[in-house]
Amino acid sequence: MFRLKENNTNVKTEVLAGITTFLTMVYIVIVNPIILADAGVPFAQVFTATIIATVAGTLWMGLFANYPIAIAPGMGLNAYFAYSVVGTHGNISYMTAFAAVFIAGIIFIILSLTPFRKNLIEAIPENLKHGITAGIGLFIAFIGLRLTGIIQAHPTNLVGLGDLHTPSAILALIGLAVTLILLVLRVNGALFFGMIITGIIAFFSGQLSFNEGFVSLPSLPEGLIVLNPVDAFSEVIQHSLYAVVFSFLLVTIFDTTGTMIGVAQQAGLMKGNTMPRAREALLSDSIATTIGSMFGTSPTSAYIESSSGVAAGGRTGLTSLTVAVLFIIAAFFGPLVSAVSGISAITAPALIIVGSLMMGSISHIKWDEIDEAFPAFLIILSMPLTSSIATGIALGFISYPLLKIVKGQWRQVHPLLYLFAVLFFIQLAFLPH
Repeated sequence: MFRLKENNTNVKTEVLAGITTFLTMVYIVIVNPIILADAGVPFAQVFTATIIATVAGTLWMGLFANYPIAIAPGMGLNAYFAYSVVGTHGNISYMTAFAAVFIAGIIFIILSLTPFRKNLIEAIPENLKHGITAGIGLFIAFIGLRLTGIIQAHPTNLVGLGDLHTPSAILALIGLAVTLILLVLRVNGALFFGMIITGIIAFFSGQLSFNEGFVSLPSLPEGLIVLNPVDAFSEVIQHSLYAVVFSFLLVTIFDTTGTMIGVAQQAGLMKGNTMPRAREALLSDSIATTIGSMFGTSPTSAYIESSSGVAAGGRTGLTSLTVAVLFIIAAFFGPLVSAVSGISAITAPALIIVGSLMMGSISHIKWDEIDEAFPAFLIILSMPLTSSIATGIALGFISYPLLKIVKGQWRQVHPLLYLFAVLFFIQLAFLPH
């Protein structure tokens, strides 16, 4: 079913890859409820909704698209939901905001059923695709360094070297050393075993404890939040949430499209300029966004942490299936998941190493042609600095057509690129983000 032989992989490798992806992204089931709690959504509601959305999207990705890519509520999109949509609109409740997410999800499904998103992937120039992959690599490594305190905020330079004597930084550096040694020795599942060893060290050094126990039953205190599409449409119209729906749609399309291209390229699954089974893959995200909004979570996205599973050897949907099954199990182990995901130093080494692996795409960029190189450079630079995949893509999409017009090669640019250059300019210049 998953064409393991065709993709030069086996069940053991795929399952290990799935566990690796799960461990690097399971933090979302704790972080997402914490962020959305600031919008007034009950913690237990978002915890369960996050798992439902993740399982729905990731199962679809594994079973229908056969890609080792996991889907879950997106970081950044949840903050936009909590602080820009609910926070700055005094008359908007989180119920109304979820109606906007639901409508964005419905439009998203319709777009995914048309050739539009598949054409969009093919319209993105090769150099920008390589820039997206490398930019995601830098971004994911920066996340790992920042979460563990190895890099921290600096009053003058924005970022600087953190205190390397803190338990978190020391544990992350030990984990990084252990994982790199395993990789150099070509140990199968090096990223996964690196996390296990780091977790054991964390436990015996007193950083990891299980004071809250291990097991709890999931619950949905609010039940279903969005039930009726007609009501959701009327909420959006009544509160004039068109810009909010547009922002959710634009950011989610490009977060997911960018991540899928990056991870598929890393796994060697792109066929030239096209992505096989693109429609099935892109549908997974739109379905998860729609289902997630009904239960109470912000829009979903393809997860850049999927690249850690690909680095561990994941090549097929069996990796995604493993991730989905582990999230279902996690629903009944809230306290355990909370304890492990609260120690970022356990998963950070994998993120940093995966970042270095994804940076290899830089070698494919035509650096001797400034009209090709600079937009790719903008993408690579801005993704980690703005903490947004979509913003990086936006700056690349705006600069690429402009430079081609100046060079007199405007005919080489796909019409979709011109369309999104204008849309991104409108979003960056006039809409909140």
